[in-house]
Amino acid sequence: MTTSSNWEARIHVRRPTRSATDRLVAALAPEAAREVPRTRTELRRPAAQEVELRIDASDTSACRAALNTYLGWIGLVLSTERAVETSVTSPGPGETSPVPKRLS
Repeated sequence: MTTSSNWEARIHVRRPTRSATDRLVAALAPEAAREVPRTRTELRRPAAQEVELRIDASDTSACRAALNTYLGWIGLVLSTERAVETSVTSPGPGETSPVPKRLS
């Protein structure tokens, strides 16, 4: 990535499975591809279960805003996965044992 930025931030995320990593990349890719004033973002996958997000910004405000935004989206993906995991493994109404299904 070629840019004349003064500020750079990197976010590295490791996921437990390749499919969990696929979901994270699918959620972040459209946003990383967007052009945002004073900020450039590159989304990479250095390994099967890793995601790297590189943010280059022209100033601290743009860098902070981009970091907050991407960390929020990552948090949303993780909390959504936890909610789904809980709902598919918790007993439903009238059930006494957990449903043996797991989000992979």
